[in-house]
Amino acid sequence: MTSAPGFRPSHVVPADGMPAWEAPDPGRPTVPLDPLLPVQLVERRGDWAHISCANGWAAWVDGRYLVAVPHDPPLPGGPADEATDPRPLLDRVARTLAEYRAAVGELADGDLDGESFRGRTHGLRIGLVVDGEAMWLYDPGEGRWLYGDGRRLATYVTDRSVPGGDPPRHEPTRVVTPDGDR
Repeated sequence: MTSAPGFRPSHVVPADGMPAWEAPDPGRPTVPLDPLLPVQLVERRGDWAHISCANGWAAWVDGRYLVAVPHDPPLPGGPADEATDPRPLLDRVARTLAEYRAAVGELADGDLDGESFRGRTHGLRIGLVVDGEAMWLYDPGEGRWLYGDGRRLATYVTDRSVPGGDPPRHEPTRVVTPDGDR
């Protein structure tokens, strides 16, 4: 597939695909978008997002459901906009994963029903990718992905705001604090 000139994906379509419209009007539906299709955010109008695809096709979608694509990681030794110790956030990820894993165990053992499992895990959100020394870590309290090299973390991409756009209106993430409170 040949990309349109200047196309650089800023988001992908969610894993289940999503409906699309010719205009920011629910009465004008068009072909739904394929799962994980790379798109470029062109404009926001409230929850509506005007997107373009690599082949030049454009549509309007519910922008709240687009998944932000990180930019390339910071260059080694390059300037960082911050220096953050990764250990507290890694501890939070471990606690959240342990909470989720315990709920999965209870569900698998029959000690928890599906509705209770959904209630117990609702709002849990973590993200961690480790590839050698490179690490991408999601901070749900700040709504951002951070890139780390083992010594420091730097903001990689945020889901809280889009330049010139509105902040997402998703349900707040349940944040596990260092002392385990939510």
